[in-house]
Amino acid sequence: MNELLQGMSREYIILVIAIGILFQTLSLILAYSIRQTVLLIRKDNRCLLPGQAWIVAIPLLNIFYNFIIIRRLSDSLNNEFFDRQVAIDENPTLKQGYFMAYSYLATNFPLPLFIGYLAIIACLVCYLNYWIKVNEYRRLLRSSNPTPRENS
Repeated sequence: MNELLQGMSREYIILVIAIGILFQTLSLILAYSIRQTVLLIRKDNRCLLPGQAWIVAIPLLNIFYNFIIIRRLSDSLNNEFFDRQVAIDENPTLKQGYFMAYSYLATNFPLPLFIGYLAIIACLVCYLNYWIKVNEYRRLLRSSNPTPRENS
């Protein structure tokens, strides 16, 4: 381990730590957004519990669970908008979510330095794009009129 650390420059180690902190911060923000979105969905339409959204912020586990959370959030949004009779695209947030999950998966492979940096940049763009899409549907959930069944 000491040999490995001695072979790395101080700037490289700082960069790796900074990227790790950035991804962890983005994961926490994304998990919070997903949780807030799920809380706006009626219980019988949820395929995901609000507390399960935090799995996105757990390092190593999120490599696999990103795919599960993305699919379940999309199914929950589909169910809710169908009940509210709001016209949306089929499988909302799914395409952006899979781009995010696959790009995050790519950043966890040992890649040559230049390709690794490109994968990190692509992952950051995909993370932000997915977060924007989740927030867009959360605003739509807040603004759409609830069905009469919700009022009772």
